[in-house]
Amino acid sequence: MSVAGTFNCVTNTPLGRQKGVLTIVPGQGDSFTGNITGDLGSMDINDGRIDGQRLTWSMKMTSPMPMNLDCKATVEGDELTGTIKAGMFGSMELTGTRQV
Repeated sequence: MSVAGTFNCVTNTPLGRQKGVLTIVPGQGDSFTGNITGDLGSMDINDGRIDGQRLTWSMKMTSPMPMNLDCKATVEGDELTGTIKAGMFGSMELTGTRQV
């Protein structure tokens, strides 16, 4: 199954559980683009890379404070699991389910 799609996600952050919708759009070769939209706004995916079912990407958060986020996740069927590294806040768990 393709890693492409839209996933309803939850990230366990220091501010509590943040819900968002992650969209993954494969590009040329092993690249992908997309974004995540949630209660704190929208962030574009930068430097998205696909390696089989594994994804890596970065995002620039602006709210509630500016921060670079380094992300990785694995898609298995309709489930997505991974982590988001948020500077001094460390790694946060990311989980998601593909929208049908």
